[in-house]
Amino acid sequence: MTARTIILTGASDGIGASAARTLAARGERIVVVGRSAEKTERIAKETGADFFVADFADLSQVRRLAAQLKERYPRIDVLANNAGGIMGDRELTVDGHEKTFQVNHLAPFLLTNELLDVLTASNATVINTSSVANSIFAKFDINDLDAESGYSTNRAYGNAKLANILFTAELHHRFHAAGISTASFHPGGVATNFAAESTSPMRLAYKSFLKRFMLTPEQGADTLVWLATAVPERDWTSGGYYVKRKLSKANKQAYDAALARELWERSAEMVAEDSDRLDPHA
Repeated sequence: MTARTIILTGASDGIGASAARTLAARGERIVVVGRSAEKTERIAKETGADFFVADFADLSQVRRLAAQLKERYPRIDVLANNAGGIMGDRELTVDGHEKTFQVNHLAPFLLTNELLDVLTASNATVINTSSVANSIFAKFDINDLDAESGYSTNRAYGNAKLANILFTAELHHRFHAAGISTASFHPGGVATNFAAESTSPMRLAYKSFLKRFMLTPEQGADTLVWLATAVPERDWTSGGYYVKRKLSKANKQAYDAALARELWERSAEMVAEDSDRLDPHA
């Protein structure tokens, strides 16, 4: 059986690196993407994977990454949008967007859209790493996606993780008939360096005795690996949000089809360039 091509972003550490190891051991062709060249190359050498470096706080690097992937891989079986994190004080990227929202949502939205022709032709699976924070912290305002009002690190993160779920639902709505299957998932509280750069109170748990009670990266990657290897519509339902391999209840706003559609359209406008505008109605 020919190895499938699986692209994992946020794969230089944590659950992304763990998933890369597990999937490579199963004979899959792994492509790892990370922000740190040194750490990403180390995981690539360990797993025999190809690797690319991109900082999702710069959308030009996301476009470059997409072009490189399309040139190298005529078939992509799985795209795992796993890069993300909780940030510190409100900060704008070079693209003028609130950093938490861009890194966690706009960048994977752009990457997926840039790869849509390859993904549809490949009948690909698109997996989006979300978080239970979508239910705990989100206060989603479609008119304030860059968090100009009432910013907090936790709220910004919760909103971005809710955006991941809304994006998953709308991606399913628009492209499932064309061949794409998609799911979002919560990996659990995983003992990683996830919140190292954050000012959120959550970072304290990752540095205290509480860390010993958290999941290992291998445990946190389990649902990601399952979604990447199981059969859509037989083993899991496209468009769903999963926790521990089971469909789970998300924030009530996650089920608002009109909100999902409007988020797609506004996201397309936010990432568009005059010379290469995404069609928000695609």
